[in-house]
Amino acid sequence: MTKNDKKQMTRCLELAQKGLGNTSPNPLVGSVIVHNGKIIGEGYHRKCGEPHAEINAINSVEDKSLLQESTLYVNLEPCSHYGKTPPCAVKIAELKIPRVFVGIKDLSAKVNGKGVDILRKAGVEVTVGVLEKESYELNRRFFTYHQKKRPYIILKWAQTRDGFIDRERNNNTQPEINWITNAVSKSLVHKWRTEEDSILIGKETALKDNPQLTVRKWTGKQPLRLVMDKNLLLSGNFHVLDGNYPTVVFNAKKSGKAPNIEFVRLDYTKNVLGQIMDFLYTKEILSIIVEGGRKTLQSFIDAGL
Repeated sequence: MTKNDKKQMTRCLELAQKGLGNTSPNPLVGSVIVHNGKIIGEGYHRKCGEPHAEINAINSVEDKSLLQESTLYVNLEPCSHYGKTPPCAVKIAELKIPRVFVGIKDLSAKVNGKGVDILRKAGVEVTVGVLEKESYELNRRFFTYHQKKRPYIILKWAQTRDGFIDRERNNNTQPEINWITNAVSKSLVHKWRTEEDSILIGKETALKDNPQLTVRKWTGKQPLRLVMDKNLLLSGNFHVLDGNYPTVVFNAKKSGKAPNIEFVRLDYTKNVLGQIMDFLYTKEILSIIVEGGRKTLQSFIDAGL
């Protein structure tokens, strides 16, 4: 492994990052093809269901005859299974690309070394572990989902310099929302929302702030809205139950569906967060950003999540 190999893998990571918010439940992958020290092809996985990074890189090469003398770099092990697209490892082997550098193995059960095996059995020289730490960090959502069988979790809140996240409020006197953030940081939060699969709050945040939990100040994907409302105290007057975007309400009363709203009944005598994580895992939700209040945020910390 040379300094140049790391440089090319850095480029793969830069390309892969461009797919953030669009590839889930697939990982973020970028690929570079080099011939005689010169990049002749680049690509990244743009959207779930579309061609993978390696295929996009191969397709970008004008003179395909050069592939048999080239080196392919990719930050994640090429896939080995047939899904919405054919396996990249098979395609690389068919094209007789002689050398492949991989950032990190794909730890999901469907791949986990099988792609590397296909390449090596075809006579391809494969090197694994180029910028492995950086490659893992980029796909921390994907790896957490497959290793821990739950989404990657982000806790988000705004806090004053002297340590407060809200003013004291009660049922009799509810002042206007106490905005701590400014216009720039609000836009940043909406950008963050586009990068994650789901967004969660508790009942109290809905009652006090009536948030929309939507992407309005940025362009991108709307995350799945999640609300914890044990006794179903929220009515359709609240933004999160307006039916404008897919929403899941976790509660102790009922299961069922309304337009764009799914009610999921949980057993509140057992681990509630564990049940929510299991539900999201079955829905292939790779990440969740928690924007609730103190109680909701603390519950995730106390649960070691």
